[in-house]
Amino acid sequence: MRHILAIDQGTTSTRAVLFDEKMRIKASAQEEFAQHFPASGWVEHDPSDLWSTTAATCRAAIERAGGAEIAAIGITNQRETTLVWERASGRPIHNAIVWQDRRTADLCRRLKAEGFEETVTDRTGLLLDPYFSATKIAWILEHVDGARARAEAGELLFGTVDSWLVWNLTGGAVHATDATNAARTMLYDIHKGRWSTTICDRLGIPAAMLPEVRDCAAEFGMTRPDLFGRPIPILGIAGDQQAATVGQACFRPGMMKSTYGTGCFALLNTGDTPVRSTHRLLTTIAYQLDGKPTYALEGSIFIAGAVVQWLRDGLMIVREASETQRLAERADPAQELIFVPAFTGLGAPYWNAECRGAVFGLTRGSGPAEIARAALESVGFQTRDLLDAMRADMGGRFETAMRDSPDAILRVDGGMSASDYAMQFLSDIIGAPVDRPQGLETTALGAAWLAGHRAGIYPDAERLSEDWTCGTRFTPSLPTALRETRHAAWRRAVEATLSV
Repeated sequence: MRHILAIDQGTTSTRAVLFDEKMRIKASAQEEFAQHFPASGWVEHDPSDLWSTTAATCRAAIERAGGAEIAAIGITNQRETTLVWERASGRPIHNAIVWQDRRTADLCRRLKAEGFEETVTDRTGLLLDPYFSATKIAWILEHVDGARARAEAGELLFGTVDSWLVWNLTGGAVHATDATNAARTMLYDIHKGRWSTTICDRLGIPAAMLPEVRDCAAEFGMTRPDLFGRPIPILGIAGDQQAATVGQACFRPGMMKSTYGTGCFALLNTGDTPVRSTHRLLTTIAYQLDGKPTYALEGSIFIAGAVVQWLRDGLMIVREASETQRLAERADPAQELIFVPAFTGLGAPYWNAECRGAVFGLTRGSGPAEIARAALESVGFQTRDLLDAMRADMGGRFETAMRDSPDAILRVDGGMSASDYAMQFLSDIIGAPVDRPQGLETTALGAAWLAGHRAGIYPDAERLSEDWTCGTRFTPSLPTALRETRHAAWRRAVEATLSV
């Protein structure tokens, strides 16, 4: 039996998952790695950690599967994280600057003041924000001695994490990325399907640094023979949120998925038409197959599962994340706390990096249970804001898509989606069903499907859609009037948080 090896390189750990011919998990391995915080608002990874944990987990998964035959490799990765390395040696010239990093906020503010954000949004569908790769590259070229001159001489290469892994897997033979990762750099014209010389020139980024952009299911080279015993083709790549969109089989316009990890990322498939957001959402590429991009509206929430980590590691009111549900269920219903978890600012649709978290409605009777409940509910409130913004951006097309697609229900995945309490509140506050699939490994599955489909092992998109299975459906039970009252209280809390 042939297998597909999916590499899932995330923000805090790397996983390798081996799928069989029926897309069932055969074996997996996972390793965490260190996070580095050299200054306030700065987040870095050691590039060698990204590579070493990838190689180690792949070998471990293959060994646990008894040396199974690997037909192809698919890669999914944390997006926007930026690496620059030497073309000749493969040696990084700086630590990877992580997507969470805010060190280029001043540069972004200056470019906005100069009126450059309109150009960025028009070409890339993104906002001018430190979140994306472009200003991170500019920072490295500006602050590493000799980097700019070396980049202009063609000695340096840039890549997001997928490109860095491909470079190492192929022994430096391939410098490439896929359209979904390219679309998150703030350098890629998603309409013309090429790097934007206008943006590159403005930021002083030489085109010679940039990887070749390919489809999500494409040839990305062969692995070095010494890594896994024989060369294995790399046939699929997608950024983690786009891979989850594929793994959730959201192939029709109007279908939507929301992944709850450290943050939350909701993508709404808009088909072959890019929808320009007027509500601070992102227009991006959901996936690209056979040279044809499928677009999406995306909303990003900075803090989702991280709020549960804070309850555990910061307040220490729980020992395990799973305890939050039982704690929330014991909360006094008369205590109506609102928790705005703006630890690193607020993402879409607000995009305010300066505000900080707040809790409203505290009384002498408020305790750990009430805070835990408010923390879980904050994720539902934030998702409601994203869906409201998507509905406003789509206008009548949103309702048409909902009517025409029988699958146009929010599909959820990620670690926090395992919480029944959080998912039921999500359904209550958006007033719509929420579907959680039988298997929550949708990100790795999406990467595996891309590679397996390219290899001729896995079915086409239509068959994958038919095979998708709902594990649990959460349906709204909150009366409409109460739903809107609670959401209005949330919006007042957000406005107060933004005004500080």
